[in-house]
Amino acid sequence: MERRDFIKSATAAGLAAVTTPSSQGEAAAQTVAPKAPVTRPQSPDMIYRDLGTTGEKVSAIGLGGFHVGKQADPAESIRLIRSAIDRGITFMDNCWDYNDGISEVRMGQALRDGYRDKVFLMTKIDGRTKVAYNAQLEQSMGRLHADMIDLVQFHEVIRMEDPDRIFAEGGAFEAAVAARQAGKIRYIGFTGHKDPAVHLRMLETAQKHGFHFDTVQMPINVMDAHFRSFEKEVMPVAVKQGIGVLAMKTFGDHYILDSNTVEPVEALHYSLTQPVSVVITGIDSMPILDQAFTAAKTFQPMSKTQIAALLSKTMQAASTGKYELFKTTPHFDGTAANPKWLG
Repeated sequence: MERRDFIKSATAAGLAAVTTPSSQGEAAAQTVAPKAPVTRPQSPDMIYRDLGTTGEKVSAIGLGGFHVGKQADPAESIRLIRSAIDRGITFMDNCWDYNDGISEVRMGQALRDGYRDKVFLMTKIDGRTKVAYNAQLEQSMGRLHADMIDLVQFHEVIRMEDPDRIFAEGGAFEAAVAARQAGKIRYIGFTGHKDPAVHLRMLETAQKHGFHFDTVQMPINVMDAHFRSFEKEVMPVAVKQGIGVLAMKTFGDHYILDSNTVEPVEALHYSLTQPVSVVITGIDSMPILDQAFTAAKTFQPMSKTQIAALLSKTMQAASTGKYELFKTTPHFDGTAANPKWLG
């Protein structure tokens, strides 16, 4: 289905019909405890960490959803996802808009035959209104063949007004709380990659509404510390609040590696050294999957001396954000190119 048609189709199907809770009912919904944490298989070849204060244990390496929708042959995508799970990766990342929905479709196919029970499944929703959120969530659940998604995050919170839109009356926050209360989702988080100030505003806005996010996803990499640093400005706040930090943009697609200042496994070790629950990394082939497991199996937390030495190597290249295009250009801003997705 073309994404431009999703709201019309979803409305016709009655997918957006979720009642707005009263202020009293909304407050009650916010305090509804999620289902008990799920125990999943673990492998000696993978590291497992607490997901914030949820009680969940998840793999410290997460399978990035965008890259598993890029293979020409769907069977290769499915083989890649199942191989990752068989070897011990339990955290599955995805998004409603990745590859026009193909990423979710392929992950849904891969999670059949008992694989769904082995993973912690996350996807992201672009919609800022309740109607758009509900329509996209129903589509995601259908593609993923899931009657419940473990974690759903508000995607691309990259504008200062995004928190206001999400938490407004009739906004996506109301839909997310109702979906959690209905058992469609278990945990709620948000993502963004543009500026730490936007993340901090989202956290502040949540606090004003008496809401505690379960997770927050942000860039954590060897260049971030030098430019608009999420690591320095946002991560300490999230950790203090007991919010699970999901690291992304370890390689900034390929751009950070293009700087020739760091090697892939070294970059993964740096991100894993931070107080994060998961490092989500794009895995589009078996060699890249092997690379992720090499990083996990050889990981030892970096010392302060090692971190300082690595950051000194990246300082000059990182100083203007040249290799973090997600911060300095619209290259990674899907919702900026497609504002209709916001609703």
